[in-house]
Amino acid sequence: MNQLEHLVTFVRVAELGSYTQAAQALDLSRTRVSRQVMALEASLGARLIQRTTRRLHLTEAGERYLARAQSILQALDEAAAEVGQGTSDVRGQLRVNGPMSFGTRYLAPLVAQFMLAHPALEVRLDLNDRRVDLLEEGYDVAIRIGSLPDSSLVARRLTRCRLLFCASPDYLATHGEPESIQALAHHRCLRYRSGQNTADWQLATQPISVRGPLESNNGDVLTHAAEAGLGIAQQPSFLVTESIASGRLVPILIDEPTVRLDVHALYPARRYLPAKVERFVEQLSVAWGDPPIWEQQIGLSQPAQQ
Repeated sequence: MNQLEHLVTFVRVAELGSYTQAAQALDLSRTRVSRQVMALEASLGARLIQRTTRRLHLTEAGERYLARAQSILQALDEAAAEVGQGTSDVRGQLRVNGPMSFGTRYLAPLVAQFMLAHPALEVRLDLNDRRVDLLEEGYDVAIRIGSLPDSSLVARRLTRCRLLFCASPDYLATHGEPESIQALAHHRCLRYRSGQNTADWQLATQPISVRGPLESNNGDVLTHAAEAGLGIAQQPSFLVTESIASGRLVPILIDEPTVRLDVHALYPARRYLPAKVERFVEQLSVAWGDPPIWEQQIGLSQPAQQ
């Protein structure tokens, strides 16, 4: 038995006081309406409607059941309206995850702008460099940089960055500028290490093993070390834009092919994507641009090589 359908039929019969009028309102035959009410009564084990030749009367049980049934249908209508509104309006809570250094520079300011434009929205923004499980940890969207593992998540490419070699003017004045990738083997190199991954540097062709006085799992640490003259760093462009623009770092080996890292928004596969996610992701794409703003600021507008 379709209990909800039968409940709707009973309410319409009770409100209209007629099987015939209820049948017309529901676009059903009178016989089907009568059978649905009888099936509902059988399932409840109680008579709801007392039938006479002239009119219908609700029993005491029918009066009580009608009040509850009307409340149930009203609640369902309100829930449907709320969900429908939620798919077109930006409201509720938006849960976002992103990488630490990138998120601080380029994600957090856009979150603030988005919240100002949509005051009914609440945001939970978590920044860390681990690969979170969106479904298990309840995130609506995550920003990822670099290669993506195979998954059931939807990935939308937003923009990209590239890996740049850079060093301070003082370091280059003391140690000289390497003329080739191979010459890096004779320089002090500042290396990024993530988890158990090696601290080798990525190149457009193949990784290269380098040595140096410092390795860290945080790009900001390496940027500060490079500015201090401790060595050469290979950093994503968004991390060193300000340093290059101010002259604290100098890009080197700029004629060598560079590695491109795509920036993606990941979110669970859904047939109806909530407006809060769709519009937030669209704002990120427009604001960052392609080529991205952090590369335009230092004159890097040509596509990077994969």
